[in-house]
Amino acid sequence: MTLSNATDQQTDTGAYTLTTSEEIDAVRAILSENGHFPDSARVAYLGLEDPRRNEDAVDRRFRVFLLDVAGARPKDVVVSVTNRFVESVVELDTATSGELPVLEEEFEVVEQLLAEDPRWLEALAKRDLDVKNVRVAPLSAGVFEYPEESGRRILRGLAFVQNHPEDSAWAHPVDGLVGYVDVGNRSVDQVIDLGVVDIPAEHGNYTDPELTGPLRTTQKPISITQPEGPSFTVTGGNHVEWEKWSLDVGFDVREGLVLHNISFEDKGQPRRILNRASIAEMVVPYGDPSPVRSWQNYFDTGEYLVGQFANSLELGCDCLGEIHYMSPVVSNARGEARTIKNGICMHEEDWSILAKHSDLWSGINYTRRNRRLVISFFTTVGNYDYGFYWYLYLDGTIEFEAKATGIVFTSAHPGGDYPYASEMAPGLGAPYHQHLFGARLDFALDGGPGRVEEEDVVRVATGPENLRGNAFSRKRTAFTRESEAIRDADSSKGRTWVVSNPESTNRLGHAVAYKLHPAGQPTLLADEDSSIYRRATFASKALWVTAAAQDERYPTGDFVNQHAGGAGLPEWVKADRDIDGKDLVVWHTFGLTHFPRPEDWPIMPVDTIGFKLRPEGFFDRSPVLDVPAPASGKSCHS
Repeated sequence: MTLSNATDQQTDTGAYTLTTSEEIDAVRAILSENGHFPDSARVAYLGLEDPRRNEDAVDRRFRVFLLDVAGARPKDVVVSVTNRFVESVVELDTATSGELPVLEEEFEVVEQLLAEDPRWLEALAKRDLDVKNVRVAPLSAGVFEYPEESGRRILRGLAFVQNHPEDSAWAHPVDGLVGYVDVGNRSVDQVIDLGVVDIPAEHGNYTDPELTGPLRTTQKPISITQPEGPSFTVTGGNHVEWEKWSLDVGFDVREGLVLHNISFEDKGQPRRILNRASIAEMVVPYGDPSPVRSWQNYFDTGEYLVGQFANSLELGCDCLGEIHYMSPVVSNARGEARTIKNGICMHEEDWSILAKHSDLWSGINYTRRNRRLVISFFTTVGNYDYGFYWYLYLDGTIEFEAKATGIVFTSAHPGGDYPYASEMAPGLGAPYHQHLFGARLDFALDGGPGRVEEEDVVRVATGPENLRGNAFSRKRTAFTRESEAIRDADSSKGRTWVVSNPESTNRLGHAVAYKLHPAGQPTLLADEDSSIYRRATFASKALWVTAAAQDERYPTGDFVNQHAGGAGLPEWVKADRDIDGKDLVVWHTFGLTHFPRPEDWPIMPVDTIGFKLRPEGFFDRSPVLDVPAPASGKSCHS
């Protein structure tokens, strides 16, 4: 096992080199020079802007969300580091725009303020709890029937008991109690106490020998070696070449991994597939209508910024084999550069059989093995941990997989057949919930415009053209306007979506294309009249297609925190723009609907969900004919 570490973000003239600490320092300096960064300023977001379309010169422009803890209006600022210039400043009215993302420093404020509030202390006393042993989860507030919260930074707090420093507090939820906290004004708006509920007593300490028992001694070592090193190369700090693939690896504090300029070499020439690919939003809506938690829904991307909580990965634990790490640089709340050491992991994996045939007529026995390039990061947002994995395969397939693990959010279980939560341990519940992800896919097949068609299988009735009733076919329906391209998946029809470039054809005269294969799991299950539905409308459909626009970045809009809803995709598609043969963006929602199991406690084994993009006439023939036979050192077909 060996590794290399790309911590020296090399300078490059390309638009997609990773952000450097010097650039973040420059952004802060430019803001300060122009009077936008007083001592009371906090950076809620700082990220590299995508270059403008058809931009000739490379202009490194950064977007910054500034929160003033002294009470001045927050700002949305764009700074050009290349030209040392403040390009634009927008002061926000958060009552209408929504709040800036939650600051990490605000997490501890919730527990601190509640620990001093007489109503909270009285509620704890009724439960014979010492406030020193009570942990409070700082939870985004959403938007509900509290007009007094409009324009104020609100977080809500649910309590858990931690009996000793190593104790898993999630095992001991304090049910029937919630606090509403204004973290801007540092005040407690409400303490809602619905009465004492028994606190689950059994611990959930998943490394405790009482739970683990004797550790297994049966596992033999698995050693993954590449004596000649990996098959990929990395130049400029983030430009990757592997097999016939080329791409630039980016990282954003909001979205995490962003892949740019994804191309595949064909007949000696790189052919563009995607300009940009990311998971642009993630929301976790909970389905328990209890008054204490009916408001629970978290936009882990838009409210909490998954990128800032990226883990520093460890060889042999998080990543196995011949690993190349990248260490992205992000900004902390003070505008200071922070390096996430080994935050991005990249390696190759053997992936079973690529193609195989034993031909009875020719006598040729043919076997080729598949492998894939894995680019990933892991993030911890509160109780849950998420892995974001992009896979590139030898045959031109692109796959994304989300891995959900960590600890389920807990509650007291009321007993019986309560229809909105599972019982995980005696008296311990876990509300039903979903993990819904929103992919943003900026297609540019062969660098050109796009067309999207929906493909369904078609059953053909017995008749004059189908005498024996065995026929079936497929039907493709082209979307011409945005309003037509708001679609559900339908596994009963084998539904997929085909993205093509009508200006580029293969040798058969057909438009080159890629096909989006959805997982077909449920999208947002909340009622259309609910607050979460209005705020997470993107997640109500599996597919949206929009005309490409520079300022349309996230499916929930720019400021989802405490936004009343309707921003992002539902707002953009009101224009009902023409999307046939245009530069377009495909937005795909996919996710897990989680009915927690006893096996998910006290720590949850990984569950996965994702989608695939497979070439559909993009190539003239199989692109893997040049893959050599396995060089195993043993007898193998050639």
